[in-house]
Amino acid sequence: MVHVEITVPTTPEQVFSVLADGWLFAAWVVGATHIRDVDDEWPGVGASLHYSAGVWPFTVSDTTEVVSVDPPHMLELEAKLSPFGAAWIRLELVETATDETQIRMYEHAERGLGRLMPNALQELVLVPRNMESLSRLADIAIGKARRAGHAGIGVRAGTETHAEVKLNGHVPQT
Repeated sequence: MVHVEITVPTTPEQVFSVLADGWLFAAWVVGATHIRDVDDEWPGVGASLHYSAGVWPFTVSDTTEVVSVDPPHMLELEAKLSPFGAAWIRLELVETATDETQIRMYEHAERGLGRLMPNALQELVLVPRNMESLSRLADIAIGKARRAGHAGIGVRAGTETHAEVKLNGHVPQT
């Protein structure tokens, strides 16, 4: 299982508001290029969003479904991407200080061709992708919070957030 995390200067509620807006999915998930539809119940259990992934004109259409949710602390998804199968994804939002949230993202191939990939190869592909996805999610959450005038959001555009990659819960040695 791949585990990456990033700490951002905003609240879990502000980060979850981005996750709860299915129409923003393609803005932060690397590879998702177009949202075709979002169930009205999103992000409720069983709700789906329908998206395209890839580079036009080489795109595939599929869905991501909510498996479990605990607003504003956790969202668990099953992302389908034919012909590769499906992936289990869990996003946890942990308040580490006032107006500071650690976003933890866990992912592993659940079925299909992706499950045949060795863990080391999954890590090689998923770690950079998921770090970029978390960076985009953080930027959107911080921008929305700043725009809404929330106190404590004093981060200027272009400011780096702290990011740490963890594989299976361990920081890799360099």
